[in-house]
Amino acid sequence: MLSRLVFASLLSLLSLPALAAEQFAFGLWGDMPYAKAGDLPKMKALLDDINASDIAFSLYDGDIKDGSSKCTDDVYTDAVKMFDSLRKPAVYIPGDNEWTDCHRTNNGGYNNLERLDHIRKTMMTSDESYGQARLKLIRQGTPGQIYSENIRFSHGGIIFVGLNIPGSNNNFVHDDKECTRKSARTPADCAAGNAEYRARDAANIAWMDAAFAEARQAKAPGIVLVFQADPGFDLPETEDVNERTLPDVDAYTKFLDAVMAHAGTYDGQILLVHGDTHVFKVDKPLRDPMNVIPNITRVQTFGSPQIHWVRVGVDPTSRNVFSIQPMMVRQ
Repeated sequence: MLSRLVFASLLSLLSLPALAAEQFAFGLWGDMPYAKAGDLPKMKALLDDINASDIAFSLYDGDIKDGSSKCTDDVYTDAVKMFDSLRKPAVYIPGDNEWTDCHRTNNGGYNNLERLDHIRKTMMTSDESYGQARLKLIRQGTPGQIYSENIRFSHGGIIFVGLNIPGSNNNFVHDDKECTRKSARTPADCAAGNAEYRARDAANIAWMDAAFAEARQAKAPGIVLVFQADPGFDLPETEDVNERTLPDVDAYTKFLDAVMAHAGTYDGQILLVHGDTHVFKVDKPLRDPMNVIPNITRVQTFGSPQIHWVRVGVDPTSRNVFSIQPMMVRQ
């Protein structure tokens, strides 16, 4: 009798439908608060709104301060407090205002590579996210050391990747005049910065390559790439000139070429997330004026003085995997 019951139970299990793929949501925000825009009084409403939502975690895509205020140590400790005020995990990806641009005289004339080192040693010291609940992160570098800001984790079968790709042309400088304009930098500082850019650009691409290898191996239906810079992905759209090759965006070309190469060989959906421009936008970026990249969706997040966030729903069984919704916060 027992064996018949066991057999009947097995038949019952075999007849059950496959378990549904996990559906969940996550948040996107960045480029805030900016002191010069008077954002601080608006932040409580934003954080309360994120805390009241159904998201599993949020990703912050850089710029914890504005581009004309000083890069003092309290800026970074205040950002940690902000991230830790969230009930759900918060993942931080650095932006240009907190390291790349700190050389500016109105930012205090810091050595920008020293400020990057400070971020790594004070904000990237564990294998966990921020927030009152924590996510386990895989870091490219040892916590607190070089490239520890580049992260990867998976949730619900989706691969998430954070990359240190900041605005201000990815920390690349073309000449001595550009180097020293309104800046405390010397040509030697800029030479060191350009060497840092080249090494980090290669490290970013290698980290992304590893993430796509993991996504292919796991047959992940989607991968999310998050960084701060607006890399000129809009261009070219309808013009003859490919503006991605112009000096103010050319330091993103190798990375974008690598993204597009992966898009051509990856069966899943790619969500590419960045801030920097402060205007919410969702589109299908173009390889050239006549060819859309079918499996890439770009989300450009809100930024100061627009203190809002973006909710992304994930359904691994759906055609597009990701659904994007702007979350407008009443002030």
